[in-house]
Amino acid sequence: MKTLTNWNQLPEFESEAAENAFWQEHELESKLMSGSIHEAHVRESTTITLRFDPRMLSRIKRIARSRYLNYQSMMKQWLAERLEDEMKNP
Repeated sequence: MKTLTNWNQLPEFESEAAENAFWQEHELESKLMSGSIHEAHVRESTTITLRFDPRMLSRIKRIARSRYLNYQSMMKQWLAERLEDEMKNP
């Protein structure tokens, strides 16, 4: 049995039969396999809580609806744009 130590060693398969034949003679190194698993506790973002005046939140939601956006996504976009401006001009 041959062990693959790098993803680049994996060929393009012409058919399922060719892939099946390949895996009959090959296996993945355990480090390679474990490194490819995305762990559930790793998060791409963090949840926070913000308190808004109800009228302000209503206005934000109205703007988002007029742009066919989710209001939370729109707010993240606004914050990202402002952060970029702040980083350019500290």
